[in-house]
Amino acid sequence: MNAPRLRAAPITKPRHVVRVEPEIPPNTGNSARLCAATQSVLHLVGRLGFRIAAHAVRRAGLDYWHLVRVEQHVDFDQFLHAFAREGGGALHLFCPKAAVSYLDAGFAPGDARVLGKESVGLDEGLLARFADRTRGIPTLGAVRSLNLANAASIVVYEALRQIGALDG
Repeated sequence: MNAPRLRAAPITKPRHVVRVEPEIPPNTGNSARLCAATQSVLHLVGRLGFRIAAHAVRRAGLDYWHLVRVEQHVDFDQFLHAFAREGGGALHLFCPKAAVSYLDAGFAPGDARVLGKESVGLDEGLLARFADRTRGIPTLGAVRSLNLANAASIVVYEALRQIGALDG
């Protein structure tokens, strides 16, 4: 079948996916591929649990790394400074313990979606600092939380839907 692929029109204000201290290379590679597919900026904050040039990270991102704008930040405050300097929008922090659903987030162009470590999520101090910006993805079963690459995909595509970027 040689049907054309479904494509949405590019939008001018970038979206941001922020991974704080990611630990698992394939999850970061998958996040990079998501960013390539959605023209989002990938921010890697803090100490990484791997080398960004590692084979496992590159393999998960396949041949899309050249399509991704990757920015590394020493810590979250450095990210905030760079994000503000670029005219970034609102922050949306994601945590399995959040009381508010991502569906009620009210995403806008230029916003950043912030996800933490695979093992422990975002730091409690960071969650307290931005308590009014913390959202979660509801699950139906007894699973503690979703895979971070999957969670990033869910919230990025919901943001794109909310701002009308998928309308064609």
